[in-house]
Amino acid sequence: MTDKSKKPTPLAFKPDLEEASERWNAFYAGEIIDRPVVCVTAPREGFKPVSGISYHDKVYGDMDEIIDRAIAGAEARFWGGEAIPTFGPSFGPDEIAVFTGAGLRWSDDSPNTNWSAPFVKDWEEVLPLKLQKDHSLWQRMLEIYRRAADRMAGKMLLSSLDLHTNMDLLAAVRGPQKLCIDLIDQPETIDRAMADARAIFRELWEAISRAGRMDEFGYCHAFYSMEGAAVLQCDFSCMVSPEMSRRWILPALEEEAEIVKHALYHWDGPGALTHTDDLLASVGLHALSYVPGAGHGNHKDHLELLKRVQKGGKAVQIHGSPEEIKFMHRELKPEKVFYGTNVKSQADAEELLAWFVRNT
Repeated sequence: MTDKSKKPTPLAFKPDLEEASERWNAFYAGEIIDRPVVCVTAPREGFKPVSGISYHDKVYGDMDEIIDRAIAGAEARFWGGEAIPTFGPSFGPDEIAVFTGAGLRWSDDSPNTNWSAPFVKDWEEVLPLKLQKDHSLWQRMLEIYRRAADRMAGKMLLSSLDLHTNMDLLAAVRGPQKLCIDLIDQPETIDRAMADARAIFRELWEAISRAGRMDEFGYCHAFYSMEGAAVLQCDFSCMVSPEMSRRWILPALEEEAEIVKHALYHWDGPGALTHTDDLLASVGLHALSYVPGAGHGNHKDHLELLKRVQKGGKAVQIHGSPEEIKFMHRELKPEKVFYGTNVKSQADAEELLAWFVRNT
């Protein structure tokens, strides 16, 4: 249940935040006001585009310069509908594994590609798995959150990290192939490791929420809420059976959802479809964001699956061009969907929002 008494903190880059907040609250209640949730952004006239901030920049660059660029980039865009100006400090998909002791490796070809080097050779030598509070990158992350929260106050929000937690964390520190064997050969040890991963999630969430002053300013990680919001995931789920998922993954995801209050599940690839029924029956995952995977089209090519998700009681996240999301709007329940798209101008964004009002 959403606490509607907690009013949104005003943001200069999102002057209609209160209206957007009302639509988000309606979405969480399974209702709509006059159209579905639509997150649409566009370049603002008179502002020069700002280059993106890479993972490499965030790990090695000057913090204040990074924050300056993030603020300039948010100011240079129109945040239409329920889109919220947000900066994500994430260092990369395996950052949480790095904070527990894994090495960070970089691609020679891209400053936006990195991964973790597994370090667990024997679980008995490393358990309990813990967040290394004195790790230089963890300390840097917290400092970025603190500085950015102060500098961005009243303008924009900070998002959560890339939450590859639960069994994704174990796969990153152990290696996916070895973890698959461990699930069969030493399941009781994995019980202990997963208990550690779940404890790390709560500790990490509380630390970044506090450093980013999110309880004061609001939470935005795809979802927006003054109470809490985050994208959860377990890409490793495609490697395990439904029975294994019910033992280890689903309980962790449901616990994470309870912690973050409003949860979107990043449902990655056709290999994860084996868990469809369990995800639909899960507690706390408000919406599913299906990622078809390379060579499997986009959301409009998976309408039957999306309708099944809605029929099962979950909302869906849809990305596409304006024409694609208009097409899908004619097929999907408006109270159980939120759309994301980009357009060329503020006028185009406003017209798109008006179209949804007229056609809902």
